Amino acid sequence: MKKVLFLLLLPLWSVHVHAQELQAKVSINRSQVSNTKSGVFEALEKSITQLLNEHAWTNLKFREAERIQCTFSITIDTYSETDNSFKGSLLIAGIRPVYNSSYTTTVFSMNDKDFNFTFQEFDQLEWRPEQVDNNLTAMIAYWAYLLIGMDLDAMSPMGGTEVLQLAQDVCNNAEMLGFAGWKAFDDSKNRFGLLNDYMDGSMESMRTLNYEYHRHGLDQMAENPEEARTAIAATLDLLDEAHHAKNMSQVPQLFTEYKREELINILSKATKDEKEHAYDILFAIDASQNEAWQKIKK
Repeated sequence: MKKVLFLLLLPLWSVHVHAQELQAKVSINRSQVSNTKSGVFEALEKSITQLLNEHAWTNLKFREAERIQCTFSITIDTYSETDNSFKGSLLIAGIRPVYNSSYTTTVFSMNDKDFNFTFQEFDQLEWRPEQVDNNLTAMIAYWAYLLIGMDLDAMSPMGGTEVLQLAQDVCNNAEMLGFAGWKAFDDSKNRFGLLNDYMDGSMESMRTLNYEYHRHGLDQMAENPEEARTAIAATLDLLDEAHHAKNMSQVPQLFTEYKREELINILSKATKDEKEHAYDILFAIDASQNEAWQKIKK
């Protein structure tokens, strides 16, 4: 809601706005890589941070307080000084403030296990969508667009469509680079598979859930907790609908993973019927978390 109001009042605040959308914190864990000078890792962390925070990813205008908080936690498994190659993983998370409270919630989180690229200490990272020739910048751009798109979806119905389409463009153009994670229909859990499912018309209920859960649920919690809790419980029907529309998709399960503790805290205070209904849906999506879902019914 704040972002919608901000865009409507943009002319009044023009001297106070910034083009940059993200406020990212980047960290690199290189504990598994020994006998290597730290300079290249420090340069990598600084370069990624600058690209995320200083590049204007869209034409939208954000005030400093409106920038999307996110974390990029990189774990390097191997590094070769011979060919400047890195292999590792990226744990990414986008964070959204909840209206009228100090509480923040995770809008999206995922572990990209194919975060592989080449980088030299004095490389300057630059994103040029018309020339996708670097896997590191392509991955950074993809995740930047996806986080912005998901955040916009959580602010207005289907609000992130145009930005998510930019992420799809990255997928299409990066496939030729030959790195894992981009190939269409190769793996339903890779970058292409994630976005393809989320944008699939049959999974529209997942995007509706993103909006309803945050705007009609969490954002109302401070003023009317009972109605907000009921609204959140009701959104699980949308989650169930998405799961049945594409039962091999990782998107519904991912939602239950990064929202698990939040769902337990909220739904454990719901009515008995709401608890039972929520449990059945969440167990069907991820039975491996049964111990956690049982806490809802207590």
